[in-house]
Amino acid sequence: MEQAHLLDHRPPVSPAEADPSTGQAVRPNGPRMIRQYELVERVRAYDPSADETALNKAYVFAMQAHGSQKRASGDPYFSHPLEVAGILTGLKLDAASIVTALLHDVVEDTEYTLHDIETLFGPEIRRLVDGVTKLSRIELQSDHTKQAENFRKLVIAMSEDIRVLLVKLADRLHNMRTLHHIPADDKRRRIARETMDIFVPLAERIGLNSIKAELEDLAFAELNPDGRESVVARLKYLNDESGSTTVQAIIDELTRVLKEHGITSEVSGREKTPYSIWRKMQRKNIGFEQLSDIMAFRVATDTVADSYQALGIIHSAYSVVPGRFKDYISTPKPNGYRSIHTGVIGPQKQRIEIQIRTVQMHEEAERGVAAHWQYKQGDLPDGKRYRWLQDFLEILEQAASPEDFLEHTKLEMYSDRVFCFTPKGDLIDLPRGATPVDLAYAVHSEVGDHCTGAKINGRLMPLRTALTNGDQVEITTNKSQTPSPTWERFVVTGKARARIRRYIRTQKREEYIDLGRTILQRTFRQEGHALSEKLLSRAHQLCRVETTDDLYAVVGEGLQSATEVLHAVFPELIHPQKPREKPIGQSSGSRNDIVDRGVPIGGLIPGLAVHFARCCHPLPGDRIRGIVTTGKGVTIHTEDCVTLERFADTPERFLDVYWTPNGSGHNPFVGRLHVTIDNLPGSLGTLTTIIAKNDGNITNLKITNRSIDFFDMLVDIEVHDTSHLNEVIADLRSNKVIGIVERQQG
Repeated sequence: MEQAHLLDHRPPVSPAEADPSTGQAVRPNGPRMIRQYELVERVRAYDPSADETALNKAYVFAMQAHGSQKRASGDPYFSHPLEVAGILTGLKLDAASIVTALLHDVVEDTEYTLHDIETLFGPEIRRLVDGVTKLSRIELQSDHTKQAENFRKLVIAMSEDIRVLLVKLADRLHNMRTLHHIPADDKRRRIARETMDIFVPLAERIGLNSIKAELEDLAFAELNPDGRESVVARLKYLNDESGSTTVQAIIDELTRVLKEHGITSEVSGREKTPYSIWRKMQRKNIGFEQLSDIMAFRVATDTVADSYQALGIIHSAYSVVPGRFKDYISTPKPNGYRSIHTGVIGPQKQRIEIQIRTVQMHEEAERGVAAHWQYKQGDLPDGKRYRWLQDFLEILEQAASPEDFLEHTKLEMYSDRVFCFTPKGDLIDLPRGATPVDLAYAVHSEVGDHCTGAKINGRLMPLRTALTNGDQVEITTNKSQTPSPTWERFVVTGKARARIRRYIRTQKREEYIDLGRTILQRTFRQEGHALSEKLLSRAHQLCRVETTDDLYAVVGEGLQSATEVLHAVFPELIHPQKPREKPIGQSSGSRNDIVDRGVPIGGLIPGLAVHFARCCHPLPGDRIRGIVTTGKGVTIHTEDCVTLERFADTPERFLDVYWTPNGSGHNPFVGRLHVTIDNLPGSLGTLTTIIAKNDGNITNLKITNRSIDFFDMLVDIEVHDTSHLNEVIADLRSNKVIGIVERQQG
């Protein structure tokens, strides 16, 4: 297809969609879109060598290709790729990224093909557009497998060229800005949930803090509008009390103090976003009034030496808040973020957070990987900074299913970090709560597989020990050692968990094969037949397996009965009056049988009944212990339940138990809260409404104390797990009529 034909055969923009003086696209009933020359000027302002011809051609081509298509808002569809391109110019991306942004929906939504894109714009643009196009259907589906499989595609695509992810993030940001135009509530929530689960942590991992913060707050507004509105109202009340000049007054005083000591700097300040405030309330288990730093200030200096000098000046001038100091300049975050964080009782006696860094560090903090001129993964400066992406690919190879992969990568993205050293002084960054086994797998998969012990700071320590910042860890190995199934209970990195599960799967499969072979040999012998692969091949299709080993495995695992296999091979042996053999694996002595009956606890003695203690109300996500009681079975308590002290003299009654991976499942569990509410009309209604909006169900409510001002009560709520209960708690705390909200345990 000739280039002129490609550009000219589409219908031109209608008069209603074009500026009569310039011919450039505009929104029919809103502000005009970025004009063609303006977009080119934006790019050339930071990259004078940008390919102006390609930018102009992509602008015209995309506008003509999308033609009269409309978005849900009623705007011309072309407004979307143009806004995405505009977001990327703010990140100062190269011309190829801007061209890709303009074209990213052309293949998906018009008649043009990737071949047409390559003909007009070359192989690099084709590859980038193809990468983004493959991700265009990444939306939360009712089928969880589709979501997980799409996420695999995302990781693969962005590992080939990080610009694919940058375009996708800008695409998601503009879609979130216009999310309110979508009429269907469930679709808006699906998109917002996916944004929070996947795109926010990805933006954080590549250092795009500005995009991450906006995505978070936009998704929060959709997922929990009442919670956000409550935080916003509390912030407004606080501002009304303290006056609107507080932030500027603090900026002025910090600038003056630094200038008096000869430090040239630029000081800026802002309130933290409603979502970050809400998350902090949830994470620290505190109410709004207990928040100490809802205002954050940034000091940008010329040099690293000036940053440390500014830190000393600020600490000399103001009282330091203990435990708030973090130095990410000497020890950067995995995404390359560098800054000094400190908390002080600052000007006007306000408790504030201050971030101190150089101008260059600030540029990298806001734009992340986009602050570098080289974008391909292999060419990135400081390759270790993006090692997490390669870890994702390793998990991709180890995971048994798309869902496994999604679970492990979410674990990787959400965790805070801890920094440890090898005996040679190499720095290893891990999620907080990581153990020596996690570190061993981070060094190399073989080191993890053969790990036998660990010395932490020169002392021999258990493999389940949680590592802390600055620990020096020496791993001892033995070639005869293999991964232990118990490791999966305490490792926290996705890489370690995926590798351990892979080994367990392989080991179990071999055991199932041996068991299945033995069962089939016995069954066939009882009927006077010798077992052979040739005979068993007749049963492959009926049993839906491809190999004889697969057949042995499904019989050994109890998924297929030996009698069914025998009848598939010898149909003439089927006797209608003969009862079907019960599949292997469904005996009362199987641990799987316990889980299948709906009890999501592993490590149990087969055949025992299971009860959940009412003193502590254990939930999936809690660390738990089992207590054996004669005639009653096993009672499950949280590990810190005070009731366990009664059994200290009989340790033989304790069982090491744990929640199975499907612990929360679909069955609700009861969590108990101690709540104090104001004695005002409607307070109880507010309490019940918030719980209901968070998908909680009140099963019992008992008022324990009442006065003129407030009521104390115990509230039992059906939830899925501890995370669900924590969401309820955080939302309750954000409401002004609710005072104390605490989980009641023991």
